Amino acid sequence: MSVEGKRASVGQADDRTVRRAVAGAAMGNAVEWFDYAIYSYLVTAIGLNFFPDADRTAQTMLVFAGIAIPFVLRPFGGVLLGPLGDKFGRRRVLAFTIIMMSGATVCIGLIPSYHSIGIAAPILLLLARLVQGFSTGGEYGGAATFIAEYAPDNKRGFYGSFLEFGTLAGYVLGASLATAVQLGLPDEALFTWGWRIPFLIAGPLGLIGFYLRYRLEDTPAFRDAQNAGETAQAPFRECMQAVWPQILNLIGFVILLNVAVYTLLTYMPTYLTQVLQISESESLLIIIGVMLGMMAVIAPVGALSDRVGRKPLLLASAIGFLLLSYPAIALIGMRDPLPVTVGIAILALLLVLMLGTIGSALPAMFPTRNRYGGFSIGYSTSTAAFGGTAPLIITALIDATGNTAIPAFYLMAAAAIAIVPILLMPETARVSISHPTAIPGTEPVPER
Repeated sequence: MSVEGKRASVGQADDRTVRRAVAGAAMGNAVEWFDYAIYSYLVTAIGLNFFPDADRTAQTMLVFAGIAIPFVLRPFGGVLLGPLGDKFGRRRVLAFTIIMMSGATVCIGLIPSYHSIGIAAPILLLLARLVQGFSTGGEYGGAATFIAEYAPDNKRGFYGSFLEFGTLAGYVLGASLATAVQLGLPDEALFTWGWRIPFLIAGPLGLIGFYLRYRLEDTPAFRDAQNAGETAQAPFRECMQAVWPQILNLIGFVILLNVAVYTLLTYMPTYLTQVLQISESESLLIIIGVMLGMMAVIAPVGALSDRVGRKPLLLASAIGFLLLSYPAIALIGMRDPLPVTVGIAILALLLVLMLGTIGSALPAMFPTRNRYGGFSIGYSTSTAAFGGTAPLIITALIDATGNTAIPAFYLMAAAAIAIVPILLMPETARVSISHPTAIPGTEPVPER
């Protein structure tokens, strides 16, 4: 410890505590993506309930605007909540964000339709989405930081991969519930009350996540920094002064991550059904099947990054998106089940190389005292600009040009941008990230 007289290091948590920390952190991602899944899979029902006077294309764009517009608040959430996590602790902020996220989702399921309360219905829908956008600005950076600071250095990739396992699990659960209500209910029941059921289920999920998070202590790295008197007292100002190069680097890489995630997980169901005219049941089952495959391989990908490093996998993903996005979208455009599945699987494999790695790679770019804030500011800013807007922009470009290959071009452009910041990132596999002020990967710090 660098400050004489301070208490001894907290030390590494035992395996059981690490697993509980991973589960609590991943639960927030699951709740967030549970919401995105049910929202994107129930586009038609939401459009009919909140925008009944618009034509189908306009309804789709208005519903996707409900994903894109709240991302305006996401950077504000990152700027406010991230630095608070560096000053007061990760656990408190994460307990707050999961309640906000799940509560906003439940509220959507309770809002009366346009036919009942008129223009107040879409306004309330937007308000609920804005609350969620703000809260998610402080969620992902905190959850990734929480796992990274609890995990042993030689297994940080393996444990970090479970953050995105939570993403996929939440997405699969939401998509499965949305599919179940669509296949199990007649249209009249679905469009009047059935679509609300998945939104209401977010309530119990959020309470479980809150319980898992709140009963844990804060991370060993944060408690060590706190004991040494080395936590940030003016965390936002420090981030802007001390780690702005890392923030810019993260923003550049996360462009590809977010374009890929929101294109594949949020936009693809609509692309298959409304653009390619594939039946809803067929398209939903294909995507869910591919997501289950991603869940099966994401932890091995994380473990692989512990052995070979983060950068080789991230570079492979970026170069793959640059070279294979167009062939993959061309296969999907053939509309037959086999080529559609193969095309989506190609994109999913490239995406899972990132998802299995980022939970360990990105937090390690920052020192402990600025990790939550720096990560959240950079991640939420890039996500706001390029993630939530992806479905809306792709829909508008396809509508304007008639070119169904637009998703491929969008992915290729993002990949070309991301290659440079990936090359500039330090390799942090097996490097300690527990030092309060040192930036991992820039100086030798012994493994714990």
